[in-house]
Amino acid sequence: MSIEDALPPSLNLPPHLSAHKYFMVCTMTVAAWDTLVLAPRTWKLMRTEGWPTLKALFYFIRVFMPLEFTIVAVAFFDTKWSQETCQQFYLFEPICTAFLIAASSAAHAIRVYGIFDKSWTILYGMGALLGLQIVVTAIACGFWRSVPLEEGQGCIAGPKHNWVGIYWVAPTLLYACSFGLVLTRSLNSLKLKPMTLWKLMLRDGLNLFGAVFLVNLTNMLFWFITPTGENDSIKTMVSSMAAVLTSTMTLRIILSVRGPLAHGGSFALSGSTATSTSRTTHVISTRSGGVVSGLGAGASHPAHTYTLDDMRSGKPDEWAVEDLKSRELSASRDGKDDALVYPDIAASPGVSPEPNNLGVKITVDREARYENGDWK
Repeated sequence: MSIEDALPPSLNLPPHLSAHKYFMVCTMTVAAWDTLVLAPRTWKLMRTEGWPTLKALFYFIRVFMPLEFTIVAVAFFDTKWSQETCQQFYLFEPICTAFLIAASSAAHAIRVYGIFDKSWTILYGMGALLGLQIVVTAIACGFWRSVPLEEGQGCIAGPKHNWVGIYWVAPTLLYACSFGLVLTRSLNSLKLKPMTLWKLMLRDGLNLFGAVFLVNLTNMLFWFITPTGENDSIKTMVSSMAAVLTSTMTLRIILSVRGPLAHGGSFALSGSTATSTSRTTHVISTRSGGVVSGLGAGASHPAHTYTLDDMRSGKPDEWAVEDLKSRELSASRDGKDDALVYPDIAASPGVSPEPNNLGVKITVDREARYENGDWK
């Protein structure tokens, strides 16, 4: 008797089943890590006002995804889980995953609708793909089965036929369209605001949309090009990871929306862009105590004004010599005559230059830009 024959079925695993279990551990690690990392942002989003559809979908995915795969992992790794129990449980994962992927796809459809400035054509098109996905996944769920394994090897759901892979074809088609539409919108925006492709990718979340599409494409190909037997679970090995990564990337797509989440948010360059020029006047007064005061402090007569453009028009020495001529003034303080020097910048005809009346008035022109609902 070999050592392998002496091992219990829970330890004597076929190569593909062993790989499947290792991959499931990676899937649960990603789900747990994502739950912890997004916890602060999840709490911050909770404190925002209102409950638009994207926000509701965010919290549904946020709670449903780790809950589903925790239960699936228990059934998968519990050595005491009997095959009779598995016959009553195996539909749990495909049905729950169908709900999870439908919520993620709905978030994609609404977000693309917002990116294209609330285009009804986009909404109808993405809505049609979402409806097709729901119908296809619902039909495909009726053709799953419990993968026949030995006692102690866990409970895994697998397809009865190879065509059941259309379960993943429908969402892959939707994510391909969402990625293509967002990519097209982003590239067209370069005509208005040129930037590097790296900044463009980060600004519009192209990496997130692309990651969702590639993960689902890989999973779909795994279903159709992997030669397996009836008792092999290798077809569904990538499915759990694909569902988890689709959920985590979709959550980040929602969190990356700038501004309100209502109606899918808006595109980075959409909305009105206004330019406002404000003129601020400051007076800097020099007192005998060496204190610099703010607007109008201690000024009893109009001070000479300078703008920053005037200052920039020449060298500091030039405007200082021409415009800010200084003279010595004698002031009596405590019965003693001390020579105090003040810039003659507030002198005007008929007004004696006193220390409290001397100062420079600076006019500052500031330009503020209004973009995406925020002043910058």
